[in-house]
Amino acid sequence: MSGAVIVGAGPGIGASVARRFGQEGLPVTLVARTEKSLRAAADAVAPTGAEVLALSADVTDEDALGAALDAASEAFGVPDAVVYNAAVIRPDAPGDLSARGQLAAWAVNVGGALTTAARVAPAMARRGSGSFIVTGGMPEPKAEYVSLSLGKAGVRTLVELLDLRYGPSGVHAASVTVTGAVAPGTDFDPDEIAEHYWRLHTQPRTAWQREIVHTGR
Repeated sequence: MSGAVIVGAGPGIGASVARRFGQEGLPVTLVARTEKSLRAAADAVAPTGAEVLALSADVTDEDALGAALDAASEAFGVPDAVVYNAAVIRPDAPGDLSARGQLAAWAVNVGGALTTAARVAPAMARRGSGSFIVTGGMPEPKAEYVSLSLGKAGVRTLVELLDLRYGPSGVHAASVTVTGAVAPGTDFDPDEIAEHYWRLHTQPRTAWQREIVHTGR
């Protein structure tokens, strides 16, 4: 097994997904912007005994992100699964952000996901297998969350494009859409949400889902 890569690792969904894959014996590469996030995710994986590689990279820095993804492949081989979990989550109504501000949010919410996919999906396709899973959200746009609504619509479309391009070669592109605020002990417990990622990764090709929606019900 070549392992899993979690881009946007940290407390919450990122750490829970990393731990879930680690529980299956896969080595886990954690990619996050801050050392604090990396430590939180690494601490979550530690009890599983899985091998962990923690790498710092800003998803808006194409060179740094690419170098981190290359390091993961060099350490463990072409990943079995890559999860893109980075996002800018903040309220902003129409007109609250400048065009530059919207582009900055888009760079994290969508641009980083595209950079990640472009770096790993071709190698997965050449091998004939792999999962590329994005953390989605905002199944319906909300006027008080403009940049996030646009971003989540963007990654939903990106998943469809990746499926068109790489699905025939065996790469399962999918998203987990979370419809509420993530918090332990609630209907949106990150450990429960993490199960969806493992389910998507292990689905047989004949039963592939492109999206799982976690409603908390």
